[in-house]
Amino acid sequence: MHDERRRIEERAERLHNQRIKTAIYAATVPLTVEAWQAPGEPVPFEEAAAASYEPFAMDTPWGPPWGTTWFRMRGQVPAEWAGRRVEAVIDLGFVGDWPGNQAEALVHLTDGTPLKAVNPLNQYVAIANPATGGEEIHYLVEAASNPDILANNFSEPTPMGDILTAGNKPLYTFQRADLAVLDEEVFHLDLDLQVLRELMVHLGEHEPRRHEILHALDRAMDALDLDDVSGSAAAVREVLAPVLAKPAHASAHTVSGVGHAHIDSAWLWPIRETKRKTSRTFSNVTSLADEYDDFIFACSQAQQYEWVRDNYPKVWARIQESVKKGQWAPVGGMWVESDGNLPGGEAIARQLVHGKRFFIEHFGIETKGVWLPDSFGYNAAYPQLAKLAGNEWFLTQKISWNQTNKFPHHTFWWEGIDGTRIFTHFPPVDTYNARFSGEEMDRAVRNYQEKGAGTRSLAPFGWGDGGGGPTREIMERARRLADLEGSPKVVVEHPDDFFAKAREEYPDAPVWNGELYLELHRATYTSQARTKQGNRRSEHKLREAELWATTAALHAPGYTYPYEKLDRLWKTVLLHQFHDILPGSSIAWVHREAEAEYARVAKELEELTAEAVAALGGGAARVFNTSPFDRAEVVRTTEGAPTYVEVPASGSAPLAAAESPQAVTVAGRVLDNGLVRVEVAEDGTLASVRDLRAGGREVLADKGNLLRLHTDLPNYWDAWDIDKHYRNRYTDLLDADSVAVVEEDPLLGAIRVERSFGKGSKLTQTITLRAGSPRIDFETDIDWHEAEKILKAGFPVDIRAPHSSAEIQFGHIQRPTHTNTSWEAARFEVSGHRWVHIAEPGYGVAVINDSTYGHDVSRTVREDGGTTTRVSLSLVRAPRIPDPEADQGRHRFVYSLLPGASIEDAVAEGYALNLPLRVADSAGAPEPVVSVDGEGVTVEAVKLADDESGDVVVRLYESRGGRAHGVLRTGFPLAGAQVTDLLERPLEDADVEAGTVPVSLRPFQILTLRLRRG
Repeated sequence: MHDERRRIEERAERLHNQRIKTAIYAATVPLTVEAWQAPGEPVPFEEAAAASYEPFAMDTPWGPPWGTTWFRMRGQVPAEWAGRRVEAVIDLGFVGDWPGNQAEALVHLTDGTPLKAVNPLNQYVAIANPATGGEEIHYLVEAASNPDILANNFSEPTPMGDILTAGNKPLYTFQRADLAVLDEEVFHLDLDLQVLRELMVHLGEHEPRRHEILHALDRAMDALDLDDVSGSAAAVREVLAPVLAKPAHASAHTVSGVGHAHIDSAWLWPIRETKRKTSRTFSNVTSLADEYDDFIFACSQAQQYEWVRDNYPKVWARIQESVKKGQWAPVGGMWVESDGNLPGGEAIARQLVHGKRFFIEHFGIETKGVWLPDSFGYNAAYPQLAKLAGNEWFLTQKISWNQTNKFPHHTFWWEGIDGTRIFTHFPPVDTYNARFSGEEMDRAVRNYQEKGAGTRSLAPFGWGDGGGGPTREIMERARRLADLEGSPKVVVEHPDDFFAKAREEYPDAPVWNGELYLELHRATYTSQARTKQGNRRSEHKLREAELWATTAALHAPGYTYPYEKLDRLWKTVLLHQFHDILPGSSIAWVHREAEAEYARVAKELEELTAEAVAALGGGAARVFNTSPFDRAEVVRTTEGAPTYVEVPASGSAPLAAAESPQAVTVAGRVLDNGLVRVEVAEDGTLASVRDLRAGGREVLADKGNLLRLHTDLPNYWDAWDIDKHYRNRYTDLLDADSVAVVEEDPLLGAIRVERSFGKGSKLTQTITLRAGSPRIDFETDIDWHEAEKILKAGFPVDIRAPHSSAEIQFGHIQRPTHTNTSWEAARFEVSGHRWVHIAEPGYGVAVINDSTYGHDVSRTVREDGGTTTRVSLSLVRAPRIPDPEADQGRHRFVYSLLPGASIEDAVAEGYALNLPLRVADSAGAPEPVVSVDGEGVTVEAVKLADDESGDVVVRLYESRGGRAHGVLRTGFPLAGAQVTDLLERPLEDADVEAGTVPVSLRPFQILTLRLRRG
């Protein structure tokens, strides 16, 4: 047989694209269109309905950046269309085919009922088959003219990312607003051809099936009447029917399709636009559910449901109905799909608590899995947190983006730092926006790592990132691929059903231990430093407010615990932990608003804490310690004078000077407190740090606190990525404008270093040593005006450390300091929370911070044979895409060097730096709500139970990485105790002995106790 593949493939392609697709709509009549430009921010439907509209013609530019234009559309169905499927077809002037980052619209009836959204690949609004024709059509269409931030493939900065800088030039040209007859036979022929052509080109050239489809296409094109595509469509389909009817091989892989619409809660659009995106997407999804009984849609992020409930009650009612029918599956059980590395441990617990509770309360459904396809890596505490919230499975996708190493599993047990395992799947289709294309189905099978042991994988399908969701075309593809030779089998089903089947067939799946590190997007640990600082400080202020509110509720008559306020503030912080807000990868508008929200949260939490402390009674000044560790340190009085005080963990003490330790001496540029001696060089770096407790051991191997300005232009994804080549070009900041002693007191000494550098940037650091503490603080104030740079602070330590330890949620992880393998070499920038620790047997050093997450640890051998282990904190970056002004301006933060530190010291000082002592007038001297005897047993949260029963809830964890035994004591009469899950539901009774609760924890175990008051 002659090889005619090229002729047939090109013939099928041309006829499909130029004749069949263009015949899907058989007849059209234009709608009459009028327009009204809403001033400023979006307006309610009622206001738009009452507005004055002007005539509007097709091919007219419309829509300033971030604007809203309402269109009134009217028409009448022609009588001759009676009994046919009629649709309104609207093209706003779409660019490309991605619905998430351009013009979008929501179509309403005149009574305000949302019908459906329109976007590039979903331009229709169905009109029920008219019985007689002549029906009047009257729509109000809310169109958003969101700018295309991705224009030119992120190649250059754009001012479009903020309404303040985007200008007002119209962005789009309206193309079409018609009533049209959908030719259903041609519509289905189009889908038949799509599926067969895509299947064919992804089969091997040696496969008989490929050639069978090829010649069937040739015969089908022979049956197509070019002068009557509609009239011949049925005959063409009849030719194709035999090849579409051939069943899949018995051993074919099964793809479990789950409808999905990934909606970033903010990214290339602000939060206010996401609220509208949810209404548009969810309207589309519920409309699709009405058309396809076999459709199932999985949707996460309780926050987005709440937005719809509050702003679009009619869409909310449709969601509730779809849930009842089993077509809508709430998943994920989190308030938002948060970043996987940066939120604190208690914050991730609250993500799960608030998310799961929402779904239980509003749908009567307890979600079974964590749905996090798009976060930038996942911390190793997740398995335990997920299980403690009642979850059975975990789904992710983003690890497929690894730059260097291919992740070895798709279905596996993920083991966390405490030993908890959770059944985990990583879809081999390598997207959470699948469309069941031939390429995707081929990739899912080819990519699947579990061949021979597992037979199924999951594919979330539907347009996403900016919403959109599944379309009827995708559902039609799924139906054709349900049992088709040469393709994996596609079944649309609930993700719970997929996970149950996958676990049943593969119970002994391999185990992955530790973090799921993404070998990409490493700069998300640093970009938009003020957003990250706002999150860190909010988390700690929430802890502080809950502790002192609980104390006041227990001991202050008449005080009312602020349940509603704390709930609302937590949800605000949780929202901003979304995986494109907290990582710093959103447009300027998002981060501008985030900073304002964090300021508001901080103000309100300060007020709540002050109210709680004041409720304990006015009187003499006291010091309040929110940390779970006893503190003996220098604090400033309200007048600013330093005082050395001792305060119990989670308790308070009078502001009275305790017995002072050895005084701090200042001699030239040398600070000495009898524990450490710090010498500041003329250039403002640390020339020497000697640990006097270790016989005067020199801690540094070279200049300490060396500020290094690196060129930082990644290959792509500026705000997201830091590529390894950043290390190759840098400038050490060694020119100090001034180095001077600014404080000389027996309780503290301080030296200030001022620098100017780069493009007008200025940096002031106050290096402080306090009496009684070996911790050296670097209080830093930067006025930053660089572009495409990253500033790091390095501490080269004379320690041969085989690994570094970095705090993560409810524990810490160890990472090798060598680069023996590609996996280790790829971790050239990593994340941590309040501290990083390095050690050799007998001696360790920690670097503590109050708002920094990104860092690197490297190791070199010196000419003298000694080893230098260098810890470098990433302080601030200057990416220009998607926010051209990212990180510009003022930054204030503190980081510290802690010589002679154990892990326990690092944990305690991490809390201390992030939870400064509070001085306030109070006559109350209550016992701490809880105290713990036993090393390693650390209190993370103290609060009243969410059910307003008055019970006290305490969350503990083991913080050293070993076994821990202790006794929990209460500052109130204890009537009973229960071990609970994260949602404060009882798991078992806890032992109570003489009014105390004995506690035994395995390494890094999290324990939630519910304490009943006597």
